Amino acid sequence: MQEHELSVGRTARYYTLGDRGGAPQQVWFVCHGYGQLAGRFLRSFTALDDGRRLIVAPEGLSRFYLGGSSGEHGPDAKVGATWMTREDRLSEIEDYVRYLNALYAGIFGQVDRAAVKVVALGFSQGAATVARWITRGAVRADQLVLWGELLPPDLDLEAAKQTLRALELSIVYGRQDRFVTGEKIAEAEARLWSHGITYRLLTYDGGHELDDGVLKELAG
Repeated sequence: MQEHELSVGRTARYYTLGDRGGAPQQVWFVCHGYGQLAGRFLRSFTALDDGRRLIVAPEGLSRFYLGGSSGEHGPDAKVGATWMTREDRLSEIEDYVRYLNALYAGIFGQVDRAAVKVVALGFSQGAATVARWITRGAVRADQLVLWGELLPPDLDLEAAKQTLRALELSIVYGRQDRFVTGEKIAEAEARLWSHGITYRLLTYDGGHELDDGVLKELAG
């Protein structure tokens, strides 16, 4: 048995909040976590919808039915999406980097890139997604926000340090977030310090979820 790969075209879905045809001051690319959908995720950003921002929420390319039950799924079965799994992970990473590159190019075919601040925010699994996109994709961001997760351990910080030094890096987590431990934060900080990468750490009272107050602070 031999494994083969074939590149194919497919349709990717994304949502926007704000006036795409206007003149925003900021453009946000926000990547959801594991098992979420972009439309639902984007609802968490309504606090930033004040006419000054265009918020773009791409959706992971792989969708699946949520829940542990097998068999037929009816119209009420919930659906989620994922950016990647461990199966053929390198190809999946390349696929979503190309997808996000194309989305970036499409947005800035209509919006003047020089006139806006670009924020890339990843929540949970989406944090690794945006980190890889920023460091290996065709994108120029001014701010990178990792929320509820940290830089992926396989990210080559020596190769990525110039890119990360050139932007504003924020790490955000809730103090009751069971996925972000003090040990993980300490390890992440040590990695960043060792490569001369500055960042700011923001916390709030809450768990593995977004927080309106912190979003507004990030938005400035």
